This record gives sequence, C-alpha cells and structure tokens, in this order.
Amino acid sequence: MITLRDFKPKDAPHIIKTLNDEQVTRFLSSKIPFPYTQADADWWINQGAKNGIIKAIVVNEQFAGCIGITPGEFEYSRSGEIGYWLNSHFWGQGVMSQAISQICDDAFKSSNLNHIFGAVFAGNTGSIKALTKCGFEAEAILKQAIYKDGVFYDSHIFSKLK
Repeated sequence: MITLRDFKPKDAPHIIKTLNDEQVTRFLSSKIPFPYTQADADWWINQGAKNGIIKAIVVNEQFAGCIGITPGEFEYSRSGEIGYWLNSHFWGQGVMSQAISQICDDAFKSSNLNHIFGAVFAGNTGSIKALTKCGFEAEAILKQAIYKDGVFYDSHIFSKLK
C-alpha cells in the first residue's frame, strides 16, 4: 500500500541513502547536494519540505521517496511543477505512478491549481512513462535546456489539467 505523508526525523537515514545513489540523482536537479549529508536531510525535513505540497512516499510503511508540487507565483499561481525521486529498490513497481496520481488528485481538490507540469531530462524514460500513465500529455521539448555535469539535455515538458 502506498501512502503520502509529511516527512519525519526518522526518514533522515533513508533520505541520505537514497540521495547518495547516483542512479537516483542522475536526472535530478543539481540544487540537491551531493554528497547528501545529515545536515542536508535535517534541513529538508524541518524546512525544505514545508514549501509547497511536498510529501514522503511510503510503501507498506517503508520510506520510499519524495514527491511534491511547487506552486507558481503571480500570473503562474494556478500552475504548479511536480517533482519526485524514488529509492531504486522501488523502481519498476508502479509506485511512482500511484504517488503521482494521488498527489495530483489531492492538489486539484485542495488547492486552486488548474495546471500541473513536469520537466523531464531526455533519457529519463521511467519518469516519462510514469507521467504519461497518469494522464500527463507532452507539451514541448526544450532543446539543450538542461546543463548538468558537463552535459546538455533536452527538457521534455509534460502537463495535466484539472
């Protein structure tokens, strides 16, 4: 069973382990520190995860990852960007698709969001599959819009409307 909940201090070791796995962080923003430390996890649990709609993903009472929607500002205030990461132990089990569906349903019901979008690195086929499985549609490909670790990637934009 998959549930979404607020982060707890006991999640710190699991966050640290997951975000020090280069398979997991390969397609994540470089704003996530690497290596990921106890201080980083403490900040995330106590401050970072409180900005927007951000939840821990739990599978059968075991911490699995993170998912969140960050609302835009001003004229973009009815739009939010979805982001997520998942411990590689849970890959290929449909966990992320369920988490995406759940957080989008919750966000559309409990907020004024009308549009949720995700920006995906070219080559991140798992993320593309999860978003499209949840009803997100391809909107654009921004050529070489992402630059990470000395490599340019196209950014694939997917969105879902309320």
